[in-house]
Amino acid sequence: MKKTFFLIATGTAAAIAAPAAAQEQTDAFTGFRLEGLVGYDSVRPGSTEDIDNADDLDQSIDDVTYGVGVGYDFNAGGVILGVEGEWMESQASTEYDTAAFSGFGVANADAGRDLYAGVRVGVPIGPSAMVYAKGGYTNTRFNVLATDNTTDTETDVDLDGWRLGAGAEFALTKNVFLKGEYRYSNYAKGEAEAPSGLESDRFDVDLDRHQVVAGLGVRF
Repeated sequence: MKKTFFLIATGTAAAIAAPAAAQEQTDAFTGFRLEGLVGYDSVRPGSTEDIDNADDLDQSIDDVTYGVGVGYDFNAGGVILGVEGEWMESQASTEYDTAAFSGFGVANADAGRDLYAGVRVGVPIGPSAMVYAKGGYTNTRFNVLATDNTTDTETDVDLDGWRLGAGAEFALTKNVFLKGEYRYSNYAKGEAEAPSGLESDRFDVDLDRHQVVAGLGVRF
């Protein structure tokens, strides 16, 4: 009788402990989050716009990117679902010396701000680690300066596209986390705006963006 009671008690405790452990495992990745982001940003023409040249001209621009992100995650039966958004700034820019050009315009461009809104799906792989995939809408603004060494013309070019990415998040404490991720973006539509406020018709583009970022954040 005592042995039977012991087995029943042990089984009951295990049945209670299993959901509790699973709940604790997902709790570290749920709720509202705020994070700072920094990493590497590289932008270049997409495959349909790529050019071959004898000098193997570097078509990419790359530099540091940084910004902030917000999101909210919830437990959906052991899978973490979330919505998120980001505001990033990039230092990637062209470095053309236009001093020797006087007969035609030469443009310099910097990548400027980078916006993102999307969703992510995560799977905890322990009490303090999770892997995830993400995807959504992205919009970036290039600041373009064209000059013939007499007249400078500044133009903002807004590009719309989509983003996919994957990463891992690590809970350092109950409320502090560290994450790292890679994301790929492709921009397919654009619109230019002159300083006067005049906007162009939307046009087709093909631009690829690769980013590797790290984030440090807090959960509330």
